[in-house]
Amino acid sequence: MRQPLVAGNWKMNGSARSIELLLDGIKGSLASVGRAEVAVCPPYVYIPMVAELLQDTEVALGSQNLSQHQSGAYTGEIAASMLLDFGCRYAIVGHSERRTLYGEDDALVAAKYAAARAAGLRPILCVGEILEEREQGVTEDVVARQLDAVIELEGIEALADGVIAYEPVWAIGTGKTASPQQAQDVHAFIRQRIASRSGAVAEQVRILYGGSVKAANAADLFAMPDIDGGLIGGASLDAGEFIAICQAAP
Repeated sequence: MRQPLVAGNWKMNGSARSIELLLDGIKGSLASVGRAEVAVCPPYVYIPMVAELLQDTEVALGSQNLSQHQSGAYTGEIAASMLLDFGCRYAIVGHSERRTLYGEDDALVAAKYAAARAAGLRPILCVGEILEEREQGVTEDVVARQLDAVIELEGIEALADGVIAYEPVWAIGTGKTASPQQAQDVHAFIRQRIASRSGAVAEQVRILYGGSVKAANAADLFAMPDIDGGLIGGASLDAGEFIAICQAAP
């Protein structure tokens, strides 16, 4: 049985003081969380501080992005090995904001997935459609293309080393949320597409939902058979809300 994962993506938010208070709240309530794995992904500059504050807890640390390169003249970039130095276990790749705001295409996202995996990080591969694509009825085509880019580069077995996060772009930060059944339909499509190449990988890989998940809707989303947790944005900045989401994981 797949262990649920609830990962907080803090995006470009926080200060040293607010993060300390946030983590105090999360750590103080961890005992109330069931079997879900909990992770947080702070901005790069706060990773060392968060790593220190999370010592002696089971909360996993992740990054919001990474470079596809191991080292070199890439000003402003962060390599997977650097993240490992500070205890990161996860790295988000292909978040919709990286794709839409910074022009990251499927090939680059796949290369970042490969870089994270090669270094020993667990990549969290984000896939999902914009509103126009949903209205055109091409959601599955878009998700399949994004997924296949990784499979073609790394092979189907590589997905067993990572996590997939389905995030309908139209539901991120908008207050809109895919219904539990809408989310389940895409999660089932992803798992079935993987199963067509490897049933074992399909059964093993965790597929998260990301898109305005809150305490109020988390239980209904997580009750779906192919939803294995959530990639949480704004709600992860509130300790009480985030813990309530974690508690909703079966």
